[in-house]
Amino acid sequence: MKVKRDYLILILFALIVITAAEMIGAQSISLGTISISLLPLVFAILITMVLGLPIIRKGFLKKIYSKVNVKFSSKYLIFIMLPLMARYGADVAPQLREILTVGWVFIAQELGNLGTVLLGLPIALLIGLRREAIGATLGLGREGELAYISEKYTLESKEGQGVLSLYIIGTLFGTIFFSLIAPIMLDIGFRVEALAMASGVGSASMMTASSATLIARVPEMESTILGYAAASQLLTSFLGTFTMVFLAVPLQRFLYNKLTGNKKQQEVREDVRAAE
Repeated sequence: MKVKRDYLILILFALIVITAAEMIGAQSISLGTISISLLPLVFAILITMVLGLPIIRKGFLKKIYSKVNVKFSSKYLIFIMLPLMARYGADVAPQLREILTVGWVFIAQELGNLGTVLLGLPIALLIGLRREAIGATLGLGREGELAYISEKYTLESKEGQGVLSLYIIGTLFGTIFFSLIAPIMLDIGFRVEALAMASGVGSASMMTASSATLIARVPEMESTILGYAAASQLLTSFLGTFTMVFLAVPLQRFLYNKLTGNKKQQEVREDVRAAE
């Protein structure tokens, strides 16, 4: 009964945090010609991170951040992701004809998702990560990668720690990065259509931040920017899963084994023995 009461308290706490974040709403910070967008999700994560600091995590908050609740949250996070993945499918189905007519460029840009493996994995291993690098470099650490890693390794594994860390970092700093990089690339000489397409990386918050900044700089092309960004986002959400499973995962497995001397299986066996 005590465990169930802890879960109810955790869910109530989550609802309070979500309500507070929604009341704050989306905020925009202007830095000259650059506008940084902060969505409610960012504030929700910041609130829970601050309240979880050891100096604040006392009394009632200590019960909320208990090991039981943390384990419960990581284990059942996938159930929150499943409706979102279903929503992606529902959004894509009515737009299939449009997707087929937008051109090969949108599809070709999906190969750019392999950059996280080709560039990120060697760097992650170089700075000392091992199995955590598998979760952290499979993609941008958004919902698709989170669901895949959760199903294959569980979020309590080292791979799960990697993807969760990237998910949180991407939520906190991804929108800021995209708000800054889009106008910089525009000033360098990239076409606004190309930057609008690049906005659709599979993250709604990052796409919103990037496209909003582009619209602020080129308001007369608002409809074009929104159209290209939405189409790119739609394709990334749809094709990104297939790119990840059939291209990114095999490539990552090959590179990981080559760069680490095929130590992954040994590490897994050591973790199993330690758990026993």
